[in-house]
Parts: sequence; structure tokens; C-alpha cells
Amino acid sequence: MLKTLMTTLAAIAVVLMLAPDAWAQSTLIKGKVLDTEGKPIQGATVTIELKTGAPRKYQTKTDRRGEFVQLLTESGEYLVTASFEKIGTAAAPVRVRLGAPADVTITLAPGGGASPEEAKKNAELKKAFDDGVAASRAGDHDAAIASFTAAAGLMPNCHDCYYNIGVSQMAKKDEKAAEESWKKALEIRPDYVEAMNALATLYNNQKRFDEAAAMSAKAAGSGGGAGGSADAVYNQGIILWNQGKIAEAKAKFEETIKADPTYADAHYQMGMALLNEGKLPEAVGSFETYLKLAPDGQFAAQAKAMVAQLKK
Repeated sequence: MLKTLMTTLAAIAVVLMLAPDAWAQSTLIKGKVLDTEGKPIQGATVTIELKTGAPRKYQTKTDRRGEFVQLLTESGEYLVTASFEKIGTAAAPVRVRLGAPADVTITLAPGGGASPEEAKKNAELKKAFDDGVAASRAGDHDAAIASFTAAAGLMPNCHDCYYNIGVSQMAKKDEKAAEESWKKALEIRPDYVEAMNALATLYNNQKRFDEAAAMSAKAAGSGGGAGGSADAVYNQGIILWNQGKIAEAKAKFEETIKADPTYADAHYQMGMALLNEGKLPEAVGSFETYLKLAPDGQFAAQAKAMVAQLKK
């Protein structure tokens, strides 16, 4: 994470047309359930479970095109399980962020129901991923890495597994390993903006500014919905600020706020940019907006001190 001007890592997926005010309150998971020949499975049961925060479970069915859509109100780690009585069951972990819809495709193997081996593998995958999430939340990053690695062994194309491995490796200050894990996630899913943002942040911390700027620009240009774009553009602003390009950084913070008016950290950084320009009343307004959006945020103490000082 950035040390001077910290940012959060965020996930984004595909662009969906939603009303602008919906981005701040909701998102969704959409996807397909197919057989091994790539044909859609109609009537498959899709269960969507939130694995972070308060437990949430949703259930829906696929339509004639094998597609499903489920509206969500919380970001976090989800496990999507598809089942069809005449074929079998399969699961896939998905990371979701509010304002950044996620897309998933699940393939069910034929055979009149899941074989004992398949059922065991699916159960092991679910447990490994769940254990990884729990360990990560508890701060036990060694256990989290072991669990997500086990999940990746069961599901080699699990880009979320490698992303989470990188997060825990970063928490252990193993930057080289984290970089490789996030690169692996991008090999599996080239449009995985969350991994791009993670790498951009890492490169910025390491003062590899050209690589950071290139990765951040790639993230911003990869599409994915307003929320995800806001994260990528904000990251660009942070990189520019750390390069001393204050005017360009300010433009990126403005762009971030336009994409997502509730993006608290962008308001704080806008306040810093305005302060740098000597626009004190405007800076106070930005700091106060930040405090309304994130009263206990990472910059709350600094923002309060700035407001108190500037209003004297």
C-alpha cells in the first residue's frame, strides 16, 4: 500500500449499464452455467454465498441461455455454486466490489450427477477458500497463503486465489512474492483490474514510477464500471503526486470524484492539492467532505487538524 498517500486495492469486472446513483449502493454477479461442450444449462440452481462480513446467501436459477443475474448490496469474497440434478455441481470464488459487477462462468461436468471424486473436490475447494478468507481476516497470513494455495491447486484458473495469496504475502512484506502472485492472477485473467491496481501500488512504493504509471493506466483503460474506474484513476493520481506532478494529480482526483462522488480518499487528496494551490476555503470544503464520508478513515486525524488550522 502507498505509504505517504495510501490507497486501497479494489476489484472490478465487466461494464454494465446502471443508473449513476446505483453504483454507491449496489452491484451484482452475473454469469453463465455451461456443460463441457459449452452449451447453456437451463434451470441450474445457482447459490451465491458471502464469505466476508455477516453471512449472506442468495439463490437463483439460470434462464434458457444458461445465464443468471443476482443483485448484491455488499462487497467482499463470494462463493458461487452451480448445480443441476442431471449433471453435477461446481463452484468458483469471486471477489465483488460495490459499483464493480463481477462475471463468472461455471462449467458442470456430465455424468448424471457429480461423482464422489468431483463432490469431494468441490467440498475441498469450498473449505480451502473459506479457510483462506477466515485466516486473512484474522491476520494469520501464513495460514491464508496455505489455504488459498490449496484452493488454487484444486482450481488452477482461480485468479482470486492468486490475488489473495499476493495480499497476504504483501502483508508479510514479501514484495517479490506478492508481485509474482499478482502477475499470475493477470496471466489467468488479463483484465483483472484489482491485480493491476495492486501491482501499480507496489511499483509506486518501490519508486518504479514508470512501471506504476503504465500499470495504473492499463487498469484505468481496461473498462469495468464506474467504481472500478475510480479506483484505477485515483491510483494514477497518487502516482503522479508522488512524482511531484501536482496539477496532473489534481486532475486525476477530480476525475475520480466525478466517477464516484463518495470516494472519500479522493476528496482528501483533492484538499491537499487545493491547499498546495493556496485555495484554502476550497481545501477546507474537500477535507470536510472527506470527514463526512469517512469520519474514522485513514486520513481522519489529518483532515480534522487541517480544518481546525485553516478555520483559525
